Amino acid sequence: MQNRRSRKATFSSKTAAATSSTARSIYDQRDYKHGGRNSSARNAYKPRSERNGKAEEWAYGLMGTFQSAFIQSLIGVGVDAHAYQGVQLDSGGLAGKARLLGADNDGHPKNACSRGGAALKMRVSNTVLSWGEQRVKTPVFNSSDSRLLPETATGFFLSSSEIDTLKLVAGHFNESTDRNASSHDQDFVVNYSDGRQGNSFDLAGLVWNPSADSSGSLYASRYEDTWNQHYRGSTLTRALDDRRSLSLDLNLYAPPTPARRCPGASTTPVSRYSQGPHSFSLGWQQVDANTPFDYVSRGAIYIANAVQMSDFNVPNEKSWQARYDLNMGGYGIPGLNLTALYVRGGDIDGSHVDPNGAYAYLGYGKGGKYWERDLATRYVGVMPR
Repeated sequence: MQNRRSRKATFSSKTAAATSSTARSIYDQRDYKHGGRNSSARNAYKPRSERNGKAEEWAYGLMGTFQSAFIQSLIGVGVDAHAYQGVQLDSGGLAGKARLLGADNDGHPKNACSRGGAALKMRVSNTVLSWGEQRVKTPVFNSSDSRLLPETATGFFLSSSEIDTLKLVAGHFNESTDRNASSHDQDFVVNYSDGRQGNSFDLAGLVWNPSADSSGSLYASRYEDTWNQHYRGSTLTRALDDRRSLSLDLNLYAPPTPARRCPGASTTPVSRYSQGPHSFSLGWQQVDANTPFDYVSRGAIYIANAVQMSDFNVPNEKSWQARYDLNMGGYGIPGLNLTALYVRGGDIDGSHVDPNGAYAYLGYGKGGKYWERDLATRYVGVMPR
């Protein structure tokens, strides 16, 4: 198992109603147990004698976005555009795969990466259709923003809010671009399967918000020639007084029949108690399948135990999490947040994975267990104009 610490500093500014820029610096430190013998700590360009199992990586990212207003007409038309730039500040202590900026063709960490894109959008009443490269946020297809630069996806996305408490969404995509990619011709980012990839991803869903304290959602998705997937989610929050609250989140990924075409089912209830700047959470996660719970794009899972190093999503795994969050705004440092968490998984049984299937190479075996603890510091500050 690995211990990991990361720090992300983010600064945002808005120069106009439709234009924003974000500067972000991430320092990532990893300590691989069993030193250089750990397979995750090995690096092709570093001599074996220098593989000590410790890794440090530091990079700077700059993100600019533009969101136009809609032309005033029966059908409003506009455009959203983005440009991303990442620069390496230090990778001298890197072990294993380059995570923040990726690697070049020789396996060395890149000094920089950049990309940009745009989407055309059309609006009728409270319904918006976007076509092009964009960021998508759904439980079944989600553009991750967990490291230096965000993921993007290319295709159509429809969002309709004609009813106040109900939002309907649908999408069709033909590729996703990874967080550290410089080009767009990347097909789809699939996390675990080494099987044949599909050429499209479709989704449809609804989100119901009957009140400010509760919500529910239903989604269905199809990854072409690969799997189908259903999602059900709900959130309920109850205020105890003006400083204390309780909340419960439930996320259920349940495959339709035939189950053999799906990436496994996962259930994750999370309870949270908040008091002023303090928040304490307990979570449980269970995978009910003989394959790992797989997904397209790096962030397309709303499960509590998908944390920094592991998703705790291997066949038949059960895992629990304890987490503490501190908002330093309550102590005079607005924008600074501290997190400490511990996750432990066990009861793994991958002995029934298809020996000729897309997950056989992972070699999960039976009876495995592991843990992860994470310490994170995050600062978000708004720069003056």
